[in-house]
Amino acid sequence: MGLDLDRIKASAVKYAVFNASQYGGKANPGSVMGRIFAEYPDAKANAKDVQRLIMGVVADVNSWPMEKIMETVKQWPELFEAKKPEERKTMPPLKNVDKWPMVKVRFAPNPDGPLHLGSAESIIFSDEYAKMYKGHFILRFEDTSADVKPPILQMYHWIPEDLKWLGVNVDEKYVQSERVVIYYEWAERLLEKGAGYVCTCESE
Repeated sequence: MGLDLDRIKASAVKYAVFNASQYGGKANPGSVMGRIFAEYPDAKANAKDVQRLIMGVVADVNSWPMEKIMETVKQWPELFEAKKPEERKTMPPLKNVDKWPMVKVRFAPNPDGPLHLGSAESIIFSDEYAKMYKGHFILRFEDTSADVKPPILQMYHWIPEDLKWLGVNVDEKYVQSERVVIYYEWAERLLEKGAGYVCTCESE
């Protein structure tokens, strides 16, 4: 049986309006997605189509005046009854954090394709620690293995846009292919100190 997109859209409108009523007229797409996937587990198999539908619904609801949102949400009183006080969840503290001047976290994608849900998980974890300790979030493009994973030019722009959509503030951004000279200089230093070596073994 295929997905009933009309039914999912109706639920998305309901949850978007409710979420917007709680947060100044601006619904959070992630919150709406969470509710939809909880109500329709089968929708995960068509996550991209469902996500596109939800983003359209949220954009539409967020364009409504607050008066319309508050009037519309009245038709779902059960949402208010089911709402429980949200417990603030925090990440476990980092060990030995006081030994360092700043906490720096990094997300290092290869720009060979768009981000996915697995990417979002590591991004959010890292960003939460950066915010917890007032640290820096670093975006580092790992694009020096072009023969294995050829980079896609649009990803250098799309990935930062996705991070912004997730609420992540990028404090530092690096592109590895632009820093090869730096890596080469440090490789020479390591070789000179006897702290590194050149492997001449056959690849087999």
